[in-house]
Amino acid sequence: MSEIVISVESLSKQYRLGTVGTGTLSHDLNRFWHKIRGKDDPYIEVGQENDRTSKGTSDYVWALRDINFEVRQGEVLGIIGRNGAGKSTLLKLLSRTTSPTIGTIKMKGRIASLLEVGTGFHPELSGKENIYLNGAILGMTRQEINSKFNEIVEFAGVERYVNTPVKRYSSGMYVRLAFAVAAYLEPDILIVDEVLAVGDAEFQQRAIGKLKDVSAGQGRTVLFVSHNMGSIAQLCTKGLLLHNGKVASNKNIDIVIEDYLEKNLSITSTYKSLEDNAKNVQVLWAEIVDEDEKPSDNFSNQEDIYIRFEIKNFSNERGMVCSIGLQDQLDRKIFTDQISIEANSGYTTFKVKLHKSIFRPNRFKVSIALHIPNIRLVEVIENALAFELVDSGSEFSLYGKTDNGFMIPPVVWEIEKNNLII
Repeated sequence: MSEIVISVESLSKQYRLGTVGTGTLSHDLNRFWHKIRGKDDPYIEVGQENDRTSKGTSDYVWALRDINFEVRQGEVLGIIGRNGAGKSTLLKLLSRTTSPTIGTIKMKGRIASLLEVGTGFHPELSGKENIYLNGAILGMTRQEINSKFNEIVEFAGVERYVNTPVKRYSSGMYVRLAFAVAAYLEPDILIVDEVLAVGDAEFQQRAIGKLKDVSAGQGRTVLFVSHNMGSIAQLCTKGLLLHNGKVASNKNIDIVIEDYLEKNLSITSTYKSLEDNAKNVQVLWAEIVDEDEKPSDNFSNQEDIYIRFEIKNFSNERGMVCSIGLQDQLDRKIFTDQISIEANSGYTTFKVKLHKSIFRPNRFKVSIALHIPNIRLVEVIENALAFELVDSGSEFSLYGKTDNGFMIPPVVWEIEKNNLII
C-alpha cells in the first residue's frame, strides 16, 4: 500500500467577521495573555457554524471545524461542496498561504498550488521569467527547469508571448501557463482549485488528461476542487464532501458524489418570477408537465416529458432567440435547442416535448436563456427546472447504477453475416 503523504488532524479555521487580520488590539492582547500563561485561546470555544442559510449572532465563524482525512501517494482527491462550504479555505491551509486556528497538517514532498488566476506569478515579469521563478520556488535547478521549458510553453500555447509580461495575458492564457508550470515542474503534491473553469473546453480536457498522467503515470498526488461533477467523476478516485465547514463524507468518489447530489440537487418542476416592468424581455414562468399537462418532477422512461414556459418580449431587437439547455446530474451538457423570437412579440408561451425513447434514467436540469447569438445574453435562468427519470423496467435496469450514458440514440443493428460451424 502506498504511503500517506497528507495527514490532516482536527483542523479548524476561525474568522472574525468584518475584520482584517486577527481582530482588535484588545482581542490580540487577550490572546497573548492567555498564551504566556499556557492557556488555550479564549476565542476557540466561541463562534458559529459556517451556515450561509441562517443569520448568525456571533462575530466569529468557523470556516472549517474538526477536519480529519488522509491522502495516499498517487491518489486524486476530489473536494466538493456548495459555495461557502470551506473548500477554498481548506486548500489555502494545505497550500500554507494561511494558518489553521487549531489542528495539524502533515505533508511530504514539494507542493504546487493553482488556487486562482495569477497565483505565484509576478505581473511585471515575462512568461519565461515566471516559469524560472516558479521552478526556483519549488527548489528546482536551472537545468531541471530547462529540461521542462519547451513542454510547458507548448502545453500552454503561449510560444508567441513567452517574452511578454504576464500582466498583458488574457485570463485564459494566464491559467494555461500557470497550470502548465504547476503540472510540468513535477511537484509531489499538486493542488488545483476551480480556476480551470476559466479555460475553454479543449483546454479543460487536456488539463484533466495531464492530471491523470500526473497521478496514475507518475505517482504524484492531486487535490482537485470543482463544481463540475463530470470532471470530478472522470478524474478523482476518492472524494471529500464539505458541508457547512465540516466533513460530510470521505469515501470512494462515486459514493461521495451521490451524497453531494442527495444533499444539494433540489428537484423542482416549477419556476415563477415576478414581472419586472423595467425589463423588456423576461422569462415569466416555467414548468415540467406530463402528457395531461399536470406538473411533475418524476417520470418513468415510458413517458413523454413536456417543458412549458412563458416569455415576454417588448424589445425591437431583431435576431433574438429563446434556447433551452439540458444537463444531467453531473453537469454534463446533453443538448441545447433554440427557436427564433419575433421582435416586439408580446407574451408567448412555448411547449417543448422530450420524447420518452431518448433518455436513460437520470436526474436532469433545465436552463432557459434569451439571447442574440454571438452578440448579447439578455436573460438566463440556470437550472430553472429539474426532474428525475426512473427506470420502469428497461433492459438497462439489469446493470443497476452502472453509467451507460444519458441518451438512447436511434441505433440500427444488422447482422450482415453469421456462419455457424458445427
